[in-house]
Amino acid sequence: MEESLRIHHFEQLPSASEFVSQIESRNVPAVFKGCIKDCKAFSKWNPSSGGLDYLEERAGSSIVEAMLSRAAPVFYGDIRSHERVPLPFSTFIDFCKQRHMQNTVDPCSINSEQERHQLGESDIQQSCLPAGDSAPKQMYLAQVPIMNAENEERVQLDILSEDIQMPAILETKTISSINLWMNSAQARSSTHYDPHNNLLCIVSGCKQVVLWSPSASPMLYPMPIYVEASNHSAVALGNPDYSVYPRAQYAVENSQKVVLHAGDALFIPEGWFHQVDSEDLTIAVNFWWCSSIMSSMSDHMDVYYLRRLLRRLTDREMNQVFLKGSPCVGRLKRQMDEVPNRDHANNKLDQSNETNNLKGKESQQRILLHELEPFSLGALRELVSLVHDHINVADQTQPMQSASVNDPAPYVKDEHQKTLTTELFQLEDDPVAKILWNLEPHTLQNVFLAMAHNFPRTLEALILHLLSPVGAEVLTRKFDEIDQQNSEEDRNKFYQIFYGAFDDQFAAMDVILNGKESFAHQAFKTVLDKYMGVDFNVLKPGVGRHI
Repeated sequence: MEESLRIHHFEQLPSASEFVSQIESRNVPAVFKGCIKDCKAFSKWNPSSGGLDYLEERAGSSIVEAMLSRAAPVFYGDIRSHERVPLPFSTFIDFCKQRHMQNTVDPCSINSEQERHQLGESDIQQSCLPAGDSAPKQMYLAQVPIMNAENEERVQLDILSEDIQMPAILETKTISSINLWMNSAQARSSTHYDPHNNLLCIVSGCKQVVLWSPSASPMLYPMPIYVEASNHSAVALGNPDYSVYPRAQYAVENSQKVVLHAGDALFIPEGWFHQVDSEDLTIAVNFWWCSSIMSSMSDHMDVYYLRRLLRRLTDREMNQVFLKGSPCVGRLKRQMDEVPNRDHANNKLDQSNETNNLKGKESQQRILLHELEPFSLGALRELVSLVHDHINVADQTQPMQSASVNDPAPYVKDEHQKTLTTELFQLEDDPVAKILWNLEPHTLQNVFLAMAHNFPRTLEALILHLLSPVGAEVLTRKFDEIDQQNSEEDRNKFYQIFYGAFDDQFAAMDVILNGKESFAHQAFKTVLDKYMGVDFNVLKPGVGRHI
């Protein structure tokens, strides 16, 4: 867990300006002890001191929308997992009273769990559910509006707004809504994020909140962006199936947990995933407001920001491949040292077979090979060996056409068979990409120069037929590093020699750029899967073809 993402706890309430400049601007959750102890609701709504009677008298006739769950105690965001039933607030209060009374009854006086459950069900069965329907395991008032600036018609408990004072830290905020959250028994809201900044305040009872930074989204498998519950996780974290959601095994170690008691408040920035567990008969209110980032965005800029963010995430995903898949240089050096030296006859054969392409540069070639450091020479041998092994396999599977009768590294000219390379996207899967990645820029430059002068057909086969998408990405990154270390004159000379080894220089450039774009496309698809819930492997025919 990054230290910058750690939740801060405040025993003393900061000022409104301090909250904005030091807490909200960090986009990291914060706990404020005793934040609402001076609020009227804190004293008047407490069930232990007649709060349920007060609420029933005050707002009992108001019609509220209750969530009925037959899969209690978990309430999922998907509306298909629960029923929403309008009922008088007084009916829900009576249900809470019966549950509250049940908790005070000696368990030995109740013969069974079924009898204990039925203590709180009879009224609901009669007043809410169709005849013959089985009773819900639990009821939950979730996000019942007390105030809603955007849609006043949705407000169901506006009469209770008189008991709620704005927390001091929010004095400068334009609140979009205030909502009541009230459960009769233990309940859990499934893991989700909200599109607004949120201050969750506990009036009575206790809540445990588990939080994840937005960067942890891949471990939580967010629902596809186009579904009803797109802000919810697809994983049942209480009993995750790692065979279906393998990344979820890292969710716990990347989470943070806080416990909130009556009077406490938790700032949950927009986009932070959270799972909330509530004790029996817990009452809370929350305040939502739009973040400064979202409120300052102009509609006509949305597409631009979307493209920028997707490109940023794609670049980060591409970089991640090399962070997790790169073998250390030391280990690769040992591997190179262990590469058997091809006998002199084979080396002479390789060179003699390509002499037609050297055009009087024999002396220079011998010096280049002789001056290569042992590690560079080992890398050269390994690359040549990989090319020859690949061609030997290809010879056994399909006819090959050689550019030269004596060329030891022929390549295919078939327009429909541009490459024989497997579509590899992981560094650890591609021996060529691993070698290129672990060579220093100057070393790689010398290896390529040696190949261009001594084994041009082998270099051509390496690029045209063995360069996978991840290999193309590695190669272009190494080219960038070479460019940074060389003068313009040296750069031009290097690329002239490198591309001069190819019969068709533009074909080589196409292979490199197409491979690089293929690698980026795969990373983009991974981003859509991790962060948007779009799985290209399960898309139906004709659906999402142009995503």
